[in-house]
Amino acid sequence: MAKTRNSAQSKELKAEAKKARKAASKARRQQLWQAFQIQRKEDKRLVPYMFLTFVLVLAISVALGFWSGGTFSIILFSVFGVILGALVAFIVFGRRAQKAVYAKADGQTGAAAWALDNMRGKWRVTPGVAATGHFDAVHRVLGLPGVVLVGEGAQSRVKPLLAQEKKRTARLVGDIPIYDIIVGNDEGDVPLAKLERHLNKLPRNIAAKDIDSLEAKLSAISSKASPAAAMPKGPIPGGAKMKGVQRRVQRR
Repeated sequence: MAKTRNSAQSKELKAEAKKARKAASKARRQQLWQAFQIQRKEDKRLVPYMFLTFVLVLAISVALGFWSGGTFSIILFSVFGVILGALVAFIVFGRRAQKAVYAKADGQTGAAAWALDNMRGKWRVTPGVAATGHFDAVHRVLGLPGVVLVGEGAQSRVKPLLAQEKKRTARLVGDIPIYDIIVGNDEGDVPLAKLERHLNKLPRNIAAKDIDSLEAKLSAISSKASPAAAMPKGPIPGGAKMKGVQRRVQRR
C-alpha cells in the first residue's frame, strides 16, 4: 500500500516537473520572440543579415551535397544546412542584440557595474567599493588574474579614486597582481563593449582555489566602505533625474 502511494506521488512529482519545464520553455520562447521583435524594429539590417546568413550556409551545404554525389548526400547536407543556417542566423541575432544593448548603456552611470555583473565565467564582482557623490565609482573584480579594479566616471575623479583603492587593497593581498582600468571612450580607457574581453585576456596569475581566501581578506575593507549602497543597480540615463539622485546621496 505504501509502495503504491509512493509510486503515485512520484508520478505526480514527475508530471509537475514536466509541466514546469514546459512552462519555462514556453516563457523563454516568448521572451526570445519579444526580444527579436524589439530588435527588428530598432535594427533594420537584422532580418536581411539573418536571411543572407541562412541562405549562404544552406547554399554551401547543398553545394557540398552535390560535390559528394548521390541523392542521399544532397538530402543529408540540405537538412544539415537548414539546421546550421538557423543556428548561425540566431548567433547573428544574439551578437547584434548584445551590441545594441551595450551601445544604449555606454556612457550611462552604473553601466560598468552592470556589465561586470553580467559577465560569464568565475568572476567575483563587488560593485561600488569606492565612489564619489557624482557616481564616479570603482568596482572590484576577483579572478584568476588576481584583483582587477574597474573605474567608471570622469577620469579626473576616477584616477585618484583608483589609486587610493589600489593602495588599500595592496596592503592586504601582498604579491597578488592588482590591475586597474577605466571604462570609457577616452584615450587609454576600455570601451564598455570590450570590458569582458579585456578581462579575459589578462594573464592567469593565481589558482582558482586561492580566490576564496583572497575574497575573505578583502571583505574586511568592503564592509567598511559605504558608497556601494549609493550606487545604482544598473545603467541609468543622465539629466534631471540623475541630478536628483546625486542630491539625495550627498545629503546622506
